[in-house]
Amino acid sequence: AGMNGTAIENFVCVIYNVSFMNCTWQVGRTASGDTQYFLYWKASRKEDLTECQNYIKDNCGRHTGCRFQNVTIENKKAYFLVNGSRSGQNIQSHEKMIMLYKIEKLTPPLNVTVNCREASHVCEISWQPPRTSHVKRHACFKYEIVIENK
Repeated sequence: AGMNGTAIENFVCVIYNVSFMNCTWQVGRTASGDTQYFLYWKASRKEDLTECQNYIKDNCGRHTGCRFQNVTIENKKAYFLVNGSRSGQNIQSHEKMIMLYKIEKLTPPLNVTVNCREASHVCEISWQPPRTSHVKRHACFKYEIVIENK
């Protein structure tokens, strides 16, 4: 339902700092200035859809994203729905299923230490895995070290 080109475009979500998630989108190509969008989501099939409580708005006051707190990745799939209206008319809705673990931006490794012995030209580098809400096995992480000689 709704006129072509009114649905949102480029819907993207990112989880960062373990439990925060931002979802953003662009206004539909044919959406007028009075078009307003509403985001609903659920993190499991058993839950009811809940509306965004913290919208990101553009200069026209239209919702173009949402900020979430206390997001957990344990339920791997999440369902998102963005619909809206303009002047009492329906616009096209946008639905998306996202595997939450795929959109997490991991924090850097913690407590990085470097101990070098000048006499032997040997350095020992150690760290702890990044904080995450869903990876339980530390062997799942791969690291890359870039050493610059200064």
